[in-house]
Amino acid sequence: MSMFDAFETRTIEVPGARIFVRVKGEGPPLLLLHGYPQTGAMWAGLAPRLAERFMVVVPDLRGYGRSSAPDNDADNLAYSKRAMAADMIAVMNALGHDSFQVAGHDRGARVAYRMAFDHPDAVERLAVLDIVPVAEVWERMDAKAAMKTYHWTFLAQPAPMPETLIMADPVYYLDHTIASWTKAKDLSAFAPEALEDYRRSFERPGAVHAACNDYRAGATIDWALDRADRAAGNRIACPTLVLWGADGIPAAGEDPATIWSNWCVAVEGGPLEAGHFIVEEAPEETYRALASFFLD
Repeated sequence: MSMFDAFETRTIEVPGARIFVRVKGEGPPLLLLHGYPQTGAMWAGLAPRLAERFMVVVPDLRGYGRSSAPDNDADNLAYSKRAMAADMIAVMNALGHDSFQVAGHDRGARVAYRMAFDHPDAVERLAVLDIVPVAEVWERMDAKAAMKTYHWTFLAQPAPMPETLIMADPVYYLDHTIASWTKAKDLSAFAPEALEDYRRSFERPGAVHAACNDYRAGATIDWALDRADRAAGNRIACPTLVLWGADGIPAAGEDPATIWSNWCVAVEGGPLEAGHFIVEEAPEETYRALASFFLD
C-alpha cells in the first residue's frame, strides 16, 4: 500500500499561494500540519487511522513540498505564521469547513497556535507537538539552547548565505538535521517513502530559500506577534493539548505544559518517549493522545 492510499489530492488557490492537500475520511474535520524540514508526508502513518474517525486534511505548508513558494518581502510577512494560518483557514473554507480541530508539529504547530490567536472562532481544539511559543524560544535562549537550536539563528541570516551553504548538499543537510533531532540519532524512525518526499521537497528549486524565509519570519514578525498578544493579555481560548518528546527540543528547558499555561486558558498533555519527531518516533502513543483529545 502506498503512502496516503485512497486519499484525494487537491491544489487549492489561496491569496498569494497554491496549497497542496490530501483529504480523506468522514466525521469532524481535523487539520494536520507538518514542520521543518518535512512535508505533510510526516503524517502518513497516523492520517489513515485518524481518517477512520475524522475528515482528515493534510496540507503542505507554503514553501514546502508540493505547495508553492511565493516571494518574500522586506518584513517577512509572506512567511509569517499569520500568513500561513490564513492559508489554512482558506483551505478549510474551500473544503467546506468554517471550524475544525488542528494538530501541528514544529513549524506547523506555530501556524496552528497563531491560527488559534487570529481566528479563535475557527479553531475548536488545538494540539501543539514539541514546541513552545516563538517568543519563549528567543527569550529563554542560552548557550545550551543555542547549541540545540542553532538552525534558528543560522536560517534567519540574510539571503543568500544560508541557502548557498545548504544547497551545496541539501540531502546531506536534511538527513543530518532530522537524524540529530531524534532520540536514536539516526533515520530509523522515518518511513523510506516519507523520507524520499522530504528529500525531494528540499531539492526543489526555491524550497531551501522558502524554509529560510520561514525562519526569518520567526526571528522578526512571528516574535513581534507573540509579544503583541502577550502584552494585550490575549490567551488561546480553545482546549489545548501539549505533547513533546522526552528527548526533544523543548524538554531541555522548563516544563512545556507550564510554559503553555501562560498562553492558553486550558492546557493538558505531557512527554512521550521520543526525540523531536514524536509522530514518527512514537506513533502509537501519539495516535492515542490525539484521538483521545480530539474525540473528547
